[in-house]
Amino acid sequence: MASEETGGMAQTATVKLSEMGERTKQLGTAIQDPERQRRIILVIVCVALLLDNMLYMVIVPIVPDYLARLESESEQVRVTANSSTNRTQNENFDVQIGVLFASKAIVQLIVNPLTGTFIDRVGYDIPLFIGLSIMFVSTCIFAFADNYTTLFVARSLQGLGSAFADTSGIAMIADKFTEESERSRALGIALAFISFGSLAAPPFGGVLYEFAGKRVPFFVLASICLADGILCLTVLKPFSSRTRENMPVGTPIYKLMIDPYIAVVAGALTTCNIPLAFLEPTIANWMEETMDSSEWEIGLTWLPAFFPHVLGVYMTVKLAAQYPHLQWFYGALGMVIIGASSCIVPACKSFEQLIIPLCGICFGIALVDTALLPTLAFLVDVRHVSVYGGVYAIADISYCVAYALGPIVAGKIVHDLGFVQLNLGMGLANVLYAPALLLLRNVSLMKPSHSERNMLLEDGATGLYDTIRMEERQRKKHGYSSSGNCVPIDENGTFAGQSKSFSEEHTSEPDYI
Repeated sequence: MASEETGGMAQTATVKLSEMGERTKQLGTAIQDPERQRRIILVIVCVALLLDNMLYMVIVPIVPDYLARLESESEQVRVTANSSTNRTQNENFDVQIGVLFASKAIVQLIVNPLTGTFIDRVGYDIPLFIGLSIMFVSTCIFAFADNYTTLFVARSLQGLGSAFADTSGIAMIADKFTEESERSRALGIALAFISFGSLAAPPFGGVLYEFAGKRVPFFVLASICLADGILCLTVLKPFSSRTRENMPVGTPIYKLMIDPYIAVVAGALTTCNIPLAFLEPTIANWMEETMDSSEWEIGLTWLPAFFPHVLGVYMTVKLAAQYPHLQWFYGALGMVIIGASSCIVPACKSFEQLIIPLCGICFGIALVDTALLPTLAFLVDVRHVSVYGGVYAIADISYCVAYALGPIVAGKIVHDLGFVQLNLGMGLANVLYAPALLLLRNVSLMKPSHSERNMLLEDGATGLYDTIRMEERQRKKHGYSSSGNCVPIDENGTFAGQSKSFSEEHTSEPDYI
C-alpha cells in the first residue's frame, strides 16, 4: 500500500516537473519572438530611465534636511562666534548642496562622449547592464551614506551609471523600432517614464523619509534596479558569445557634433530644459518668501505637471504619425509655450496659480523632446551610419548642460538679479531659439546617402543592427513592399515602369546646409 502511494506521488511529481519544463520552454520561445522581445526591451529601458530620474530627484527632499541635521549635530559641540559666521556657514551650506546636486550631471557630461563611442563599438546591451549595475551600487551607497563626502561619491557614481544606461537605452529603442511612427511612439513612452520618475520622486522620497527614515526610499529603488538588471541579463544576454567584428562602425561623435542639423536639435534640447533645471533649485525658496507656502505644497509643486507632459507626448506622437514633416513645428511650438509659461511664473500669487505655468513648461518640454529625439535617429539614418550611441550621447550631453548649470548658477542669478529676471531671461531664450528649428523643415525630404551602412547591407545582415533592414530588402527582391502589397520590382531594385533616372534621383546624396 505504501509503495503504491509512493509510486503515485512520484508519478505526480514527474507530471508536474514535465509541465513546468514545458511552460519554461514556451516562455523561452515567447521571449525569442521578435515582437515580444521588442516590448520586453522597451520595458527594461523604461524602468531604467524611471529609476535614473527618480534617483536624480528623490534626494531633493531628503539630502538637504539630512545634511542640515548632521550640521546641527556637529554645531552642538561648538559655540558660534557671531551672526556673520552663521551667515557664512549658511552660504557654504547652500554651495555644498548645489555642488552635490550638480555633480551627477557634471560627471555625466564629462563621460558621455566616451560612453557614446563605447556603445557604438560594443552594442547597446552591455552598456545598459553596466549602467544598471553602477546605479544599483550608487543607490546602496546613498542608503548607507552618513556624511557629505559619501553622498557626493554616490551622486557622482549615479552620473557615471546614467551615462551608460540612459544613452544605450534610448539608442536601443531607436535601433529596435526602425519604422518612424513606431519609433516616435516608443520614445514617447520612454519620455513618459522619465517625466513620471522626475515628478513623482520628490513626494515619494519625502513621504518615506518622513515616516520610514532615510534608507527606505533608496532600498526600494535599489530593489527595482536589481530586478531590472536581472531581467536585462536574462532577456538580452549581454555577455553571450556573439560576433561583433562585422558590426557597422558608427560615425565618430565629433563628426555628429558638427552636423548642423544635429547641432540645432542639441541646442533646442538644452534651451528647452533650462527653465525646469533652473526652477527646481530656486522655486521652493521663492514660494516660501512670496506665497508663505507649506511644506506639502512645495513637495507637490511639480507633480500636477506630469499629466500635461504625458498629454504633450501623446499629442505629438499622434500628430507625428499623420504629419511627420511637421516635427520641426511641434518642437518650435513647444519652445514658444515654454517661453511664455516661464514669463508667467513670477506673476503667480498662489500655489493654484503657479500650477498653470509649470504645467505649460512641462507640456512644452514634452512637445520638444517627443518631436526632436526621433528626428536625431532619422538624421543619423539619412546622413550618417545607423548606429545611435553617439547621437544620443549628444542628446544626453544637451540635457546635462542644463542640469549641471541649474543647481550652481540659478541661485547666483536669483541672488544678483532676482527671480523675475531669471524667468524672463529663460522665457526669452526659448522664444528666440524657436525660429532656429526652421532649419529642420526639409529634414523629412532627405534621402539616405550611399554610405558605408548601405554597402554593408549589400552583403547581408552583419550583426546587431541590420537584421530588420535586411529582411526589408529580401521582401523587395521578391517583389513585395514593406506593407505586404505586391509591388513589381526589377533586378536593379527599381519599380516596374520606373525609369533609371528616377531611381538614381532617389538614391542621391542628401543636400547639406
